[in-house]
Amino acid sequence: MGSIDMPSIDAYLAHLHVERRMSPHTLDGYRRDLESLRAWSEAQGIDVDAIHTEQLRTFIASEHRRGLSPKSLQRRLSACRSFYRWLLRHGRIQANPAQPIRAPKAPRKLPQVLDPDEAKALVEVPTDAPLGLRDRALLELFYSSGLRLSELCALRWRDLDLTSGLVTVLGKGSKQRSVPVGSFARAALTEWKTERRPVDDAFVFPGRNGAITPRAVQLRLRTLAQRQGLFKRVHPHLLRHSFASHVLESSGDLRGVQELLGHADISTTQIYTHLDFGHLSKVYDAAHPRARRKSGKGETGNGS
Repeated sequence: MGSIDMPSIDAYLAHLHVERRMSPHTLDGYRRDLESLRAWSEAQGIDVDAIHTEQLRTFIASEHRRGLSPKSLQRRLSACRSFYRWLLRHGRIQANPAQPIRAPKAPRKLPQVLDPDEAKALVEVPTDAPLGLRDRALLELFYSSGLRLSELCALRWRDLDLTSGLVTVLGKGSKQRSVPVGSFARAALTEWKTERRPVDDAFVFPGRNGAITPRAVQLRLRTLAQRQGLFKRVHPHLLRHSFASHVLESSGDLRGVQELLGHADISTTQIYTHLDFGHLSKVYDAAHPRARRKSGKGETGNGS
């Protein structure tokens, strides 16, 4: 490939951009991680292509001493692992020095969610306020379909089938999926569409120069949450978390929630089972013949 004459890290980043079509946000993360590796290697007088496992372990340890969190160290090591895997595939190294190294485990944070009453209070913004129809449609769709912020911003009217109640989006890794749109969201979107009278190719939520920006949505959501009397830290992903938790609580169908969210790996979706533990415990207590924990006179507990 033409980029093979470039410095190896630059060639790898070009590969991610051109051949893997990685999103700018993800590419920036890889660039930051690998630039840290390059800076450390140069300071040590080591060729980045010739690093062995113990040297790479020293690099990760030095990043830890600099105060990087376990999660950041995991991401940094993941970028190194992918980079050296690519060098190995192109015959530029004999073994992947990052393969044997394990980053420290990060404590898994449970995402905060809105309860159903809070979600209802948030999305039911007055439609007679300035931008009210747009805000109502945006919030209803977010909560109804669990879209990512990037998916919502890029949405065009042609992607919505309000008759069938489906929205089709292009998610991570350019994977297309169709998600149901609930009746309240369909009604709000229909009102918004009636006011706008857009062409099919128009953005559902336009901004000044094309689509509304992610930052504009974040700021608007914060303002609307305060107006609606919610004082949690409300952000776009909170609506996606709430959507996932509420659907799982009602259905118990983890695979279904995985499909709706567009997660490639079900382990990403499994975090919502922890959020819903109280509900699952109640289901278990009510359904399992040996689950009842109260010992009354009629329960001898003679075990089998």
